[in-house]
Amino acid sequence: MIEVDYAVIGLGAVGSAALYFLSKNGSNVLGIDRFDPPHSMGSSHGETRITRLAVGEGQEYVQFAKRSQQIWRELEQLTQEDLFRQVGGILIESGEQPWVKYGGSSFFDKTCTYADSESIPHEILRQGDLTKRFPAFETGSKARAYFEPSAGYVFPEKIIRSQLDLAAKNGAKIRVHQPVQAIRQREGWVEIQLREESIRAKKVLISAGGWVKDFLDENEKPKFKICRQVLHWVKLEKGGPMESIKSVFMWGYGQEPTDFLYGFPSLDGETIKVATEQFDEIPHPSFLDRTISKEEQQRFLSAKINGKFHGLLPEIERSEVCFYTVTEDAKFVVKSHPEMNQVLLVSACSGHGFKHASALGEHLASKLEEG
Repeated sequence: MIEVDYAVIGLGAVGSAALYFLSKNGSNVLGIDRFDPPHSMGSSHGETRITRLAVGEGQEYVQFAKRSQQIWRELEQLTQEDLFRQVGGILIESGEQPWVKYGGSSFFDKTCTYADSESIPHEILRQGDLTKRFPAFETGSKARAYFEPSAGYVFPEKIIRSQLDLAAKNGAKIRVHQPVQAIRQREGWVEIQLREESIRAKKVLISAGGWVKDFLDENEKPKFKICRQVLHWVKLEKGGPMESIKSVFMWGYGQEPTDFLYGFPSLDGETIKVATEQFDEIPHPSFLDRTISKEEQQRFLSAKINGKFHGLLPEIERSEVCFYTVTEDAKFVVKSHPEMNQVLLVSACSGHGFKHASALGEHLASKLEEG
């Protein structure tokens, strides 16, 4: 049986960061994953993720978004990898009614409020200025926009790989393709049973994303909702206005949470990645349908793309499936396991986690060490 100070179960966005920071501090630490991260089975793949500082999801997350951007720059220095492109980001609200993402007031208004209170540089654009600066968007006369120069996008797979490589370099042990068979706390240790070995740790972090349900009882499982998401790479019209898009964008065009699009500048000169959000629940990641039919792609084009952009062709080059783990209020869950006080749980980043993940991992590493 292997004995370690800390074990991290789940090595995605948050887990890989926690493993890195624990190893950086000289701890005897071991990381475990049921797959071989970075992989395409969870919530942290698909080429790019948006980062922004004025996060309308909650002012309490601004500190994590700011710190994560600092960490990515530090990782770039250590690895010589291109991880974070600070190209600016635009948030558009164009509906007849305010776009409400997680209940309460306008997501746009909350973003502006947090930007002001946190001294985040930004501009507010009305429809005329918006059209001049971003002619690719067909926003309508009621549109308003928030532009944040410090926003941009990151490469999630490269960040996870960098954090894991640095953790291993610091001496962390890593076990991949190893689902946890059992976990229990006794006699001052947390015992973890894998397929081929047993591990004892003084403290454990479970950062398993949607697989958090495997570590909870029937009363806790319903608090974590698994929602299938689809990312699409839509073809660009040669010479069209979308070719000039250099910033990330988010666009709420109605009142419902699903009246929403987000996208990225083209990385290949041929396509632009665009997606929406869906909140139909599946019981567990193992039930996730990873196939995307031509009919599903066509529905996306018809409902989400047609009439909204100048310079996109009605053709999808490729699509990928991932999922969100969502709580009712879309807040992160960070708490002790209800039955094991030496085990810390983190999950349900609710579709807005990667921009915070590296700083959240650093924070959780500190909590384990302090506790």
